[in-house]
Amino acid sequence: MTEGRPSAAGSAPLWERDAELAAVARALDVLCADQSSAGSLLVIRGEAGLGKTALLAEIRRIAERRGCAVWSARGAETLRSVPFHVVRQLLQPALLSLLPEEAREYLGDWYDIAGPALGIAEPRAGKADPQYVCDGLVAAVRRLSRRQWPLVLLVDDAHWADQETLRWLAAFAERLDDLSVLVVVARRPGEVSGDGARLLDAVAAAGRPVHNLSALTPDATAGVTRATVGRHADDAFCREVWAVTGGNPYDTVELLAKVRDSELPPVEAQAGELRALNRAARDGGLVDRLKGLGLEATRFAWAAAILGTGITVDMVAQLATMNDELARMCAELLCDARILTPPEPSAGTQRTDGELEFVHPLIATAVYNSIPPGVCTAMHGVAAQMITERGRGAAEAARHLLKVHPDDDEELVEQLREAAREHLAVGAPDAARRCLERALAEPPLPEVHAHVLYELGCATLLTDPAVTIDHLRSALGMPGLDGDRVDAVVRLSQALLHNDQLEEAVRTVEAEAARHEAGPVRMRLRAFQFMWEGIHGETVSPARSRRLAELASTCAGRDNAERVLLILRAFDAMTHGESADEVIDLCDRALVNGRLAPGLGWTDTEWGMELLMMLGSAYTYADRLDRAESLFAEARRVYTTAGWHGVHLSLANAFLGLAYRRQGRLRDAESTLREAVVLAERVGRRLPLYWSATCGLVDTLLARGRVKEAWSVAERYGFAPPYPSTIVLPDIRSVRGRLLLAVGRTEDGINELEAAEKTAASRGGHNPVLAPWSIDLAKALAGQDPDRAAQLAADARRQAERFGTDTAIGEALRCAAALATGQRAVQLAARAVTYLESSPCQYEHAAARVEYGIAARSAAELSRGLDLARSCGAEHLVARAREVLETGRGLR
Repeated sequence: MTEGRPSAAGSAPLWERDAELAAVARALDVLCADQSSAGSLLVIRGEAGLGKTALLAEIRRIAERRGCAVWSARGAETLRSVPFHVVRQLLQPALLSLLPEEAREYLGDWYDIAGPALGIAEPRAGKADPQYVCDGLVAAVRRLSRRQWPLVLLVDDAHWADQETLRWLAAFAERLDDLSVLVVVARRPGEVSGDGARLLDAVAAAGRPVHNLSALTPDATAGVTRATVGRHADDAFCREVWAVTGGNPYDTVELLAKVRDSELPPVEAQAGELRALNRAARDGGLVDRLKGLGLEATRFAWAAAILGTGITVDMVAQLATMNDELARMCAELLCDARILTPPEPSAGTQRTDGELEFVHPLIATAVYNSIPPGVCTAMHGVAAQMITERGRGAAEAARHLLKVHPDDDEELVEQLREAAREHLAVGAPDAARRCLERALAEPPLPEVHAHVLYELGCATLLTDPAVTIDHLRSALGMPGLDGDRVDAVVRLSQALLHNDQLEEAVRTVEAEAARHEAGPVRMRLRAFQFMWEGIHGETVSPARSRRLAELASTCAGRDNAERVLLILRAFDAMTHGESADEVIDLCDRALVNGRLAPGLGWTDTEWGMELLMMLGSAYTYADRLDRAESLFAEARRVYTTAGWHGVHLSLANAFLGLAYRRQGRLRDAESTLREAVVLAERVGRRLPLYWSATCGLVDTLLARGRVKEAWSVAERYGFAPPYPSTIVLPDIRSVRGRLLLAVGRTEDGINELEAAEKTAASRGGHNPVLAPWSIDLAKALAGQDPDRAAQLAADARRQAERFGTDTAIGEALRCAAALATGQRAVQLAARAVTYLESSPCQYEHAAARVEYGIAARSAAELSRGLDLARSCGAEHLVARAREVLETGRGLR
């Protein structure tokens, strides 16, 4: 076997692990050969007791013999609510070995961002951006790996890691190509669901192939048995050991320990005793064994299970209310019984004298679950008090406070609020939400109830708008909110928007603005009013647009209030079809050196993501698709890593899909939009984000020529009136009208496009790219009403030239060519190709090239169009071009 055949029962988990150890050896060869080599990730997956921990311990020994620095950490079932718990175990020892100034030098600008999450620096006031914290943790390992090369990171029981660690690990795994680090992650299959499962899957995807551990074979079990109880163990006895344990290495070791302790002869005649011994070695049998050690030892074990980590004799003694001498005696007794053990000196984490750990996570779980519920709750309360008295902070005590029964405890409410603030300060909003939800259950005193509701509304991401609305309305309806009132109103208006209550969102900020004198507060509220009015899907006031233009004309982007007005003005100008050059200039002025300004990031809550969606949309329809894609891709990355998987991630995918669709990357658009639809369904159908995702998917499928599938999607997801009150991009009525025409429902399609015309007129919208109803309607009416069709095409061309993008003008010329005949049609088609060749919209370019090739009877143009259509994934264009080329009739 690799690294030698195990020769003792304690090494049972390493039997038949040649493939895994060989993979580790190969990864270490690459890692140690060159400091510039790419990193790698190995994922070891196996059920409880199959030897993941023992295998990681062997990997540590092998790596250390190769001269590697090895850092390790382990998840714990009772500590999953503690943010950054596992990543702190992993990185803290290395950072604490440095002087503070050395740590700051190595981490550079990331010290103040990642340091608080790692517990080596005090957090700044306010909230930390979870994405920046995650980036900072990635950067910390990146920089430390250069100092510690070759570096190996071991993460055991990753299924029990906290969410914040899993987000970091998933982000880190994606960036191993330029990091010379070996990461080994061990986990059980299943165990977690939701975000945790998704993040673990992302880690596994970066480390394929996953190594799935299997149970020991009968031969290996026989080898372990004879190595433990003697070579004279007969075959029948060994086979029964395997049958009883199922080849589970942990169960095998524990059973054989019982065999040895009871001096049971390893012969066939005694094999019938093995099942009883096995029951005594685990689960209920383990609890009985613990009780057999006495009441004091049981109480000691319970206290150790409550603490979960940092299990020192003095802490356990205090929690179990026993003197130090009795505590030390209990610790020795539990170590002799193989329930507790001193940690290995090489475990790589910082430990204090006398610290203990459970021999195996299965034992820790069994002991914790055996604690009577009332006793368990009381001990968590005492543990929280101990931690607080030792000055270790409300956040550390919070995991115990969450387990205490509600009891009108004013002090507990304040502790949980403080814990929530500490969690937010280090970039752990999910942990903050859990604390505030528990504080509400206490419940708070009337004079602080509104503040707790408001804090929960701010900490709760928009994964459930209706719940957010309830919290914030309740807070605003109570006395005492005072200085937090304006922020609460803004947050409420955002939740109303995403719950398709746009008019109420507008009225909410408008009414609050009227309560304030002219100044920054009123300006902020007015900006949100402009924003919500700007995305209203039915009517718009011309006076509003003029007022917005006047305000924006005085803005140079000196602060975020000015940048917000510039973005709102850019979006308004884009929807009205004003100069695209002016739209781009306004958008560019809202950035700082081409990037989002501090305070205007995707996870910043002062202004909200809606503003940045408007910015990206303005770039999208003004033909700056590179900038739009960059913005929306960053949004998806930020929300994915931060775990914001409701409204935020769905919209990020929907708008990124829109950017891909505009670029002509139809395959990428389809996959991204399908993901957006799945996420949107979790939040709720008929909400604005749901329409954005489904409309974009239908539009993309039509562009690919998959009409039946587009209709099926529309039917499945309810893509039909009544429509939401917000603007949907792409234009919902234009896409629905085009779908109806494509399936042969011509009259219904024309009616839908005429409804789109009325909506555009009510909004003053004159952008034929944003809402291309006029082009589709002109083509649909060409046979039955050619005069109106010609007028629509002429209006579309005039509006396109006013807007001024190559895409808008090229599409208008395509429409004109479709209505023309003879040489005039050829000339117009050629001009359309000229404009769309310069456009970033490759699907439209491909369509124009195919149409021109057919009109001009040019095999060369058709071939070019065919190649473009293939690259876009436009199947119907490919089929059309190929059919004409294959027949070859009339081609030159």
